[in-house]
Amino acid sequence: MYRIGQGTDFHQLAEGRELWLGGVLIPHTKGAVGHSDADVLLHAICDAMLGALALGDIGKHFPDTDATYKGIDSKVLLQRVYALIHDKGYSVVNVDSTLLLQAPKISPYVEQMQVAISSILKLSIHDVSIKATTTETLSFIGREEGVVATANVLLQKF
Repeated sequence: MYRIGQGTDFHQLAEGRELWLGGVLIPHTKGAVGHSDADVLLHAICDAMLGALALGDIGKHFPDTDATYKGIDSKVLLQRVYALIHDKGYSVVNVDSTLLLQAPKISPYVEQMQVAISSILKLSIHDVSIKATTTETLSFIGREEGVVATANVLLQKF
């Protein structure tokens, strides 16, 4: 049996913050603001995995009101979500994701992100698709005020 999930995450960008995307620290003048390390890509993947099994969202499992998760590495959150879906009898088949941001260009970092994500989800890097697009300077994304990620995940019962 297969289950598909979709996840979306948004974070504001601000100077003086680190920009974590897909488990990789990306050099940039701005970083994402959040309770954890604010890695929108990993958060969207977590939400897609949780959604595939109707388990709620990342905020339900790791609330921003809990000091335990303050500044937490989102790779840890992804590991915990993976363990949860694995305990439910599912494995990940593939991930298809898109980052929406004006800058920086992420193509030099995509393979590092694929390695980080695939190692946690027990996949080949060829099973983790990461794409990016700008909004051609339109909206809060185009003004570099925020970053968005979407992800689709296919799970399979084992």
